[in-house]
Amino acid sequence: MLSAFLLKLDWKELLMGHEEWSFLLEIILRTVIMFLTIIIGLRVLGKRGVKQLSLFELVVIIGLGSAAGDPMFNKDVGIVSSIIVFMVIIFLYTLVTYFIGRSKTFEKLVEGKSICLIENGEFSIENFKKENLGSDEFFAELRLKGISQLGQIEKAIEEISGEISVFYFEDEKVKYGLPIMPDSLEHPLKNIIQPGYYSCTFCGYTEEKQAGSTVNCIKCKKDEWIPASNKKRIT
Repeated sequence: MLSAFLLKLDWKELLMGHEEWSFLLEIILRTVIMFLTIIIGLRVLGKRGVKQLSLFELVVIIGLGSAAGDPMFNKDVGIVSSIIVFMVIIFLYTLVTYFIGRSKTFEKLVEGKSICLIENGEFSIENFKKENLGSDEFFAELRLKGISQLGQIEKAIEEISGEISVFYFEDEKVKYGLPIMPDSLEHPLKNIIQPGYYSCTFCGYTEEKQAGSTVNCIKCKKDEWIPASNKKRIT
């Protein structure tokens, strides 16, 4: 039954659709032309447009990719029209970049601004709420930088490119902070059994607590704590 199905199958339509085999050579030519057009376009945009993608620049790259992709294999899409799309996108990029250089307000409107997420070993709660960052995802970013607890961080900033810039305390200034190792937040405490330093699981606020303490966090008013860590960063 399978062999009969394979024999009846229209292999040409499966592999080429409604195009003729001769269109393969045209696809190669179209791809070469659009590939060279992409290179020229990115050269015009400059290194910043390639290396440090802001939201605005990501839109530009997606637009260029869409304009370049269709004419590579779609006979109904002409190369000239795609090149015109390229020229318009590059013109708009140049125009917007010009206004960005002239106006800080316009720059923030188009590209956003850097946001401080951690300061002095604690979350900047209001700023953190503005960003769509899951705690596991964010902690993974920090662990990749060799960080095991928030007390090692003087300041962490999310740049407009989405990268996280971290400034560290010197080893002798590292303080107790919220541990961020995998599964470290799985067993929070509401009643402190042993005295010691504890960190709020929500905001990272850290303080020394006595046994039996059930006081809510003075920063975020939450009531779940875990033992804090004062480990130094290993580089």
